[in-house]
Amino acid sequence: MRVVVANEAGVGKDVKVGFSWTTFFFGFFPALFRGDLKWAAIMFILEAIFGSFTLGFGAWVCGIVFSFVYNKIYIKELLEKGYRPVNESDRVVLESNGIISRIA
Repeated sequence: MRVVVANEAGVGKDVKVGFSWTTFFFGFFPALFRGDLKWAAIMFILEAIFGSFTLGFGAWVCGIVFSFVYNKIYIKELLEKGYRPVNESDRVVLESNGIISRIA
């Protein structure tokens, strides 16, 4: 499921809600390509640390965990930067997934 969020200047972003298949298959690269350098670095460092101690298995586990949470993290950071859902259906999707509250 996808939603569109836009900021005050009218810059819109089409973002996916839910499981991140791109993060599952490509690790930290989707965050890097989205310009989310902070989370790309966090994912890379955690995958490197856990992968080095567990012969790569830990990096795989980190990838699975981030696949479930990264899109939610990315959308929340966009909302903190001033982006808002562009229509009511996008707002309902974000509310039903627990990303924004009903009173926001």
